[in-house]
Amino acid sequence: MTETSQVVLDIADLHAWYGESKALHGMNFDIREGELVTLLGRNGAGKTTALRCIMGLVRKKTGVITYRGENVAKRAPEIIARRGIAYCPEERGIFSSLSVAENLELPPVIAKGGMTVDEILELFPNLKARWQSPGTKLSGGEQQMLAIGRILRTGAKLLIFDEPTEGLAPVIVKQIAVVLEKLKARGFTILLVEQNFRFASKLADRHFVVDHGKVVERFSRDELAGNEAKIQAYLGV
Repeated sequence: MTETSQVVLDIADLHAWYGESKALHGMNFDIREGELVTLLGRNGAGKTTALRCIMGLVRKKTGVITYRGENVAKRAPEIIARRGIAYCPEERGIFSSLSVAENLELPPVIAKGGMTVDEILELFPNLKARWQSPGTKLSGGEQQMLAIGRILRTGAKLLIFDEPTEGLAPVIVKQIAVVLEKLKARGFTILLVEQNFRFASKLADRHFVVDHGKVVERFSRDELAGNEAKIQAYLGV
């Protein structure tokens, strides 16, 4: 990834509402081909709302969401997904009545280049041992592995992760970090929402700090060292 790489996703002047409550106040950020970008901010800052807007899950919004040259701001979620964007939500969305195998193979393959089941199980060997276990029998870490693995089959090239380390043991957090590095090396473009600054700082090419529904700061990886105190102040830690 270089500064001349193609912009894959461009968010411009994005405003969003839940009923009468306004959640986004002119969000602006972009992601280039092969880049890993984070949205950093405390709870309620608007990070998840931005992701839901990208995926077409927030109906009341204005602004432009350009994905590979097309404004998808008014597209339905299923259309956006088939354009090549995959979303791993914070709540994971594992079907409790389905086995690991059934959950993993549920999403349709929308393009060539997705990972095979064998490749996913190589990334997450825990899932192989739990192959026929129902979703209700998985630990939080195993559910997160399954949620990530599930979107890797689809062939989507832009992967969106919402708080993938939330509530997980340190050993699982380290494993997810390794997986994200491998996905980036494989050529995926990744948008990551995180509160765990230490986790995000080791992975991302660029960081956008979100506060009160808009991007208030942006830093490259090289700029982090001199701005860590400012970032921590926004994160409230």
